[in-house]
Amino acid sequence: MIEYAIETENLTKKFGKDVAVNSINMNIEKGKIYGLLGRNGAGKTTTMCMLLNLSKPTSGKINLFGEPYLKHPQKTYSKIGSIIETPGFYENLNAYENLKIISKLRGNYNKKTIDEALNLVCLYDAKYKKFKDFSLGMKQRLGIAAAIMHNPDLLILDEPINGLDPVGIKEIRELLKTLAHDYGITILISSHILSEIEHIADIIGVMDHGNLIEELSKEELENKLNKYVDFEVSNIREASEILKKSGFKENMDFIIKKTPENELLLRLINHLNLRDEINEIFVKSGIKVSKLILCEESLEEFFTRLIGDEIRFS
Repeated sequence: MIEYAIETENLTKKFGKDVAVNSINMNIEKGKIYGLLGRNGAGKTTTMCMLLNLSKPTSGKINLFGEPYLKHPQKTYSKIGSIIETPGFYENLNAYENLKIISKLRGNYNKKTIDEALNLVCLYDAKYKKFKDFSLGMKQRLGIAAAIMHNPDLLILDEPINGLDPVGIKEIRELLKTLAHDYGITILISSHILSEIEHIADIIGVMDHGNLIEELSKEELENKLNKYVDFEVSNIREASEILKKSGFKENMDFIIKKTPENELLLRLINHLNLRDEINEIFVKSGIKVSKLILCEESLEEFFTRLIGDEIRFS
């Protein structure tokens, strides 16, 4: 039987007449990394704030660890670590001192658990370095250390890789995978950086305008990504006419695409098994084919198609 760390039923949040989160049903299995994707303003942070009891739902239900989230709130939230927006620390204190203050405020100060958390996020050697001298990646890792030093079963992280350079992103990525796969911590992470979520998430949820429009596993995502064939040809218009005369329909079987370099190519979106025959027809018709590439839709292209809007995430 599947156990869920988070379950929501018709979870809704309204601000006046504006619907920020619209009747979402979310299921996050224990020990999995759930990536919540969407543009800024899609409803990701509002959803997380409701899960953390920082904002009251207008309607709907929330179950955490199989129970209503307010049934035993102190017990339930002692098992959760979180980062919402930028972690806040004292600039002139070092990493250890900052975590010591937080743990004392929580009433669970333990030097060993602080050292273990710092070691896990690879900051043990910098424990006496002042926070103001940390890089952005180190600051984010310290935020995660603060979220995990009480050994939570669930982490809720809002945009933890936002603003990081590639090295910092890789560090956070590897850390989250370790926490989930080696320590069994369930992780809900929101982001608008699709490629990073693709690298780490077991389950992906897509939000748009307050709606959870898709929830699928990595395997299901792979099956939904469209495949297509790109032809780079010497005469795009003649090649297009040849396809039409062969019975192919523009915008149904093939389209003309513009590359980032503003060059045109012919994209076959159906009947991919006929690509060799089409290539032969082009050559016999005097059209030079410089490239013939079998491609798979990127995650960004998939979500653009899913949402039905020409947008860019990041």
